[in-house]
Formats: sequence, structure tokens, C-alpha cells
Amino acid sequence: MRTILRENYLKQLFRVKGTPDIKVITGIRRAGKSFLLKDFARILLEKYSNINLITLDLTDLENEKLLEYHTLYNHIVNSIDESKDNILIIDEVQLCPKFELAINSLHSKNKCDIYLTGSNAFMFSSALATLFTGRHIEIHILPFSFKEYLDYYNIINSPQMLTIDEYALKGGLAGSYMYSAESDRILYLSTIYETILNKDLVQRNKITDLTLINRITDFLMDNVGNIVSIPKIANTLTSNQHKTNHITVGNYIKYLVDAFVVYPARKWDIKGKKYLNGGTKFYLSDTGIRFAKLGTRKIDYGHIYENLVFLELKRRGYDIYVGQLYDGEVDFVTIKNGEIAYFQVSDDISSQATLEKELKPLLKIRDSYPKYLIANTGHPATDYDGIKILDLKAWLSSQE
Repeated sequence: MRTILRENYLKQLFRVKGTPDIKVITGIRRAGKSFLLKDFARILLEKYSNINLITLDLTDLENEKLLEYHTLYNHIVNSIDESKDNILIIDEVQLCPKFELAINSLHSKNKCDIYLTGSNAFMFSSALATLFTGRHIEIHILPFSFKEYLDYYNIINSPQMLTIDEYALKGGLAGSYMYSAESDRILYLSTIYETILNKDLVQRNKITDLTLINRITDFLMDNVGNIVSIPKIANTLTSNQHKTNHITVGNYIKYLVDAFVVYPARKWDIKGKKYLNGGTKFYLSDTGIRFAKLGTRKIDYGHIYENLVFLELKRRGYDIYVGQLYDGEVDFVTIKNGEIAYFQVSDDISSQATLEKELKPLLKIRDSYPKYLIANTGHPATDYDGIKILDLKAWLSSQE
């Protein structure tokens, strides 16, 4: 299997190296957490001579005896070299029941720098503070970006040779790239979804209504880029002969968020600069799973592109919201280091009418923060009354 260095995530890992925090790498299944830690370990050994690297893969049968937390703890303590910088890397740590007791004890002694990955059924964001008594840092990784996709296929200078649509259909879970037949690739992605459903959702949360969780997932996949409300989803499902209520739907959506299947984007009042209650947009962590599960039915490429831009903004470290105007909406309001920016996303703006429609909400914003319209233009960047118009492929394949 071909691999590439995920440099942005490696930079994050090296940036927090040596800090007194437990580092936890999270992300959807098969996003590349284990490969990332292997690259991190290899580079550590290349760069530093005075380190003692303790790496454990708990899926390896050779480590079966370590699946008891006292034994795991004692093994690590006995592996520590007091004369060196000790770095502990454990993959699939959740396979050891009560692993958190061993990790918390090790962390309290401050004798090793700790890095962990594990199943999303145990290592989702909202559970980390409960698991770990000491400080922790979550390093969240996403599937391959468009730029990483181009790097994988060795197409650096000519991104037009691989279209955005091909990337959207395949998604960013690189394990699927090994399959030349579309049917095999779809089976691979479908299997990942089924594993997430059964292990990260059903088993952990004791879900009994599999049909309901599937229908909610289908609804969110069909409504990428649309404002949705939980009561309306419940009413829609009930009217389609699947009786439910807003509490159950709300809980199931939370489980999908915890498993990194979808990400929420709340409303933001642009004029009042405050959060709004009400509907939320949900974006998929990987569009390939959407196409594997639903095919190309009801496909709206404008909303698919919106999903790709959302993920890229998330990769670049922005907090992302849906901008609400008095009589309109801006796709994204982003905040990073206290700075605000506005993004509108479209498919084709070649007609003057469509261009004016997409620019209209941005032109209504009277502040001086940056404003962008990202679309499938195929042209160099231009400026329209202070709004930067950027080509989707060029923006996705660029460095910030």
C-alpha cells in the first residue's frame, strides 16, 4: 500500500512533544491514525539520539499478555530508561480494559511522554476528560485532503487531471484507493460504515433500532448543506412509517457526531456576532462513504463542494459556523485566533445571474473582515468589490 507523510499532523505532534499532556489522536475509523503514529515514531528515531521509544500495538498477538492493565503498567515502567527521554506510543489502547488506570498512573509520575490511539467507541472527544484525570491534548485527524489525494497519485502540478468530482466520489479514506474496481472500493467503504455502526454506535450506546439509526444517517447524508432541525427529522421519519421522537433522534445524532461520522455547524448571527439556537447544518467526515451508501441519488454537487470546503477549513484550524443574516445566509463564518472570515461556496458561477446570487449575501455584510466566494471556476483568483473569487480546485490544493 502506498503511503504519504501527513506533514500537517506530524507538525502538530512535534509541536506538543515534551509537553506534560497525554496526547490522544482521534478521528473516524481508517483515517490513518496508526500510520501517523508509525511515521512519528520513525522520525523521532531519525532526529533524536537520546530517546527511549516504547511502542506498543495492542492488536499484535505478541502483546496479548499486556491486555491486563496491571501487566501493561508494569511492562511500561520496566521499559523506562531514566537516562533518556522516554516516549510511549500505544496503538488501540482500548483493547486493554481499564487502560486509563495504567495511563493515569504513568502520567502522574511524569516519566514518559504519552501518545495514544484507540477505538472511537472509547476515545471520542467528549469522553476524554472522563477517562484521563490529568491534562490531555486531542489531535484530531481527518481523511485525506484533496492536496493529499493529489500527492498520493503523484499529481502535484496538474490537479485538473484528477477532478474534484472523482475525489468527492472516492473520498479521503486512502485504504479504498488500493481497489481498482469501483465495486470493491464501494464494498470497502460500506464495510467501514457498518463497522462504525456496529462497534462505535450500537455496542457502546446499546442502540436497538438499527433501521432508525440508518434512516437518520441517510437523512443527514441526503441533506448536506441544508439547515435541519431535530424535531423536523423526527416528524419526517414518523410520517414515513417509522415512529420516533425528537429526544431519540437527538441522541442518535449525538452518537454520530461522537463517532466522527458527521460534524455540526451551528448558526451565527452575523450582525449581532453571537450564536443562535435553532437549526444546524451537518457535514460528513468523508463524502466517499456517502456515495458508497447512497450512490449518486439526489446529488447536489454544490452541497458536496460545500462539504469539501467545510472539511478543509476544519483541517486549517478554523471554528466554523453558518452565517445568518436578516434575510439570507452565508455558508460559513470562520473564526481563528480571533479573526473572522466569510465563505460562500458554489458549483458553477459562469452565468451573471448565479454569480450575483452567490455574491449577494457577502455584499450585505458591512464589516471589513475577509470575504471569499469559492466555486468551480477553473480560472485564476479575481476580485469583485472586495470579495475574492477563488477556484475550488486551486484553493483545496493550496497551502494556507
